[in-house]
Amino acid sequence: MLPSPDKGLRAWMAQAPHSAALGIGMLAAFTAYFCMYAFRRPFAAAEFKGLYFLGSQLDLKTALAISQVFGYALSKLLGNKFCSEARPDRRAPMMIGLIAFAELALVLFGWLPSNWKVVAIFLNGIPLGMVWGLVVGFLEGRRASEILLAGLSSSFIVASGAVKDVGRSLLQDWNVSQSWMPALTGALFLPLFLLATWILNQIPPATAADRAERSERRPMNASLRWNFVRQFAPGLALLLVAYFFLTAYRDYRDTYGVEILSALGYGKENRAIFSRTELWVGLGVLIALAGLNLIQNNRWGLLAAFAVMAGGLALLSIATLLLDAGRIEGLTWMLLVGLGLYLAYVPYNSILFDRLVASTRVAGNAVFAIYLADTVGYSGSIGVQLYKAFGQSQISHLEFFRAFTYAFSLGGALLLLASAWYFARWQPTPRAEGLAEPAAHVSPPEASTASGGQTSPAPGGQTSPAPGGQPASR
Repeated sequence: MLPSPDKGLRAWMAQAPHSAALGIGMLAAFTAYFCMYAFRRPFAAAEFKGLYFLGSQLDLKTALAISQVFGYALSKLLGNKFCSEARPDRRAPMMIGLIAFAELALVLFGWLPSNWKVVAIFLNGIPLGMVWGLVVGFLEGRRASEILLAGLSSSFIVASGAVKDVGRSLLQDWNVSQSWMPALTGALFLPLFLLATWILNQIPPATAADRAERSERRPMNASLRWNFVRQFAPGLALLLVAYFFLTAYRDYRDTYGVEILSALGYGKENRAIFSRTELWVGLGVLIALAGLNLIQNNRWGLLAAFAVMAGGLALLSIATLLLDAGRIEGLTWMLLVGLGLYLAYVPYNSILFDRLVASTRVAGNAVFAIYLADTVGYSGSIGVQLYKAFGQSQISHLEFFRAFTYAFSLGGALLLLASAWYFARWQPTPRAEGLAEPAAHVSPPEASTASGGQTSPAPGGQTSPAPGGQPASR
């Protein structure tokens, strides 16, 4: 069933079979964010050996990584406002403008001398951190959000390795310089990004049935953002501390994956090694998180997300113990560590806060909570990289990463379990009840009521009872 010439893609998706519309939306989101990584991560494929920033003991690659994270952290801070307030009709133009700015910064990166490249990569990071929230805005608040967001989230797992492989190929097979390789990599992915963004913009808005089950998502002004933080402060604080270290851990593995694999005995002759490991990681995470869509009760769905995250952190220690005991090889360890890491990391960027908003029916959207976490998280990435460069410079990236794995997996799991306990027991205060959206069609805390006889179209042409009829199980 293809779109007819007299019917736009949006109208076709609204009437198409549910699985077809779902597949197109997920593929477009996956592709758009996959392509974004071609503007963010290809510089990590180069090693910049023998180059140091301003003659200090700080090597140039670490200076570049820290500088880009500074820009990315600033982007997340800006995203708290701009992404949470973005109207649906402004998302696609904003995405295109942000990517154009990032590519121009990579051209500047190629042109500037070594020490000044840190300025270009800082500018490159500023727009890129806001792309995620704009893509999530197209997908959140739907009955199939777990599937859509799991598909989106698998993109950056696979993309990080894939674009580094493309970068390594440009360096080794096409003799492109380390300076110009990032800009060329971005240019290769630009047409596909534009196509995916156009398709994303055709996704129909959430239906009445979506809003009844997952609550209506609306732009958040400063008052709503502050109310959200005040309402969930204790549980959010535990989540943010865990994410501070989780982002640092994830960013360290992503930035120094080349060096870690080299220390494990996997050199440049191992072509597409990142794509091979991250493809399996992405598939595992996609299956685990998409499975959460089977849980209709939003409170239980939220707790299940916590369980997946804590289980991922436990896998980090288990895999590292197996490596130390000689039971698994280095590449298997990197794969298992990647799987555990992303099982904990990905829900923060999608499913966790989508379920939190749905279960509490707080007025607002998941994008703000995601950006609040990222603002804290990327400051952790900066801190850890500076600590390694100046406090632990004598040990290798591999040894530092191993020690980090043990320390974080235990502490992070305890923080997540404490936060899960808080949200499992959370009840709105009188003030908080006034902040939640009206739910006349919902029986507290989770049962939905639907209405009698009339139906509302769901994504892909399905129908669901409208408010006021037979109760619907959640």
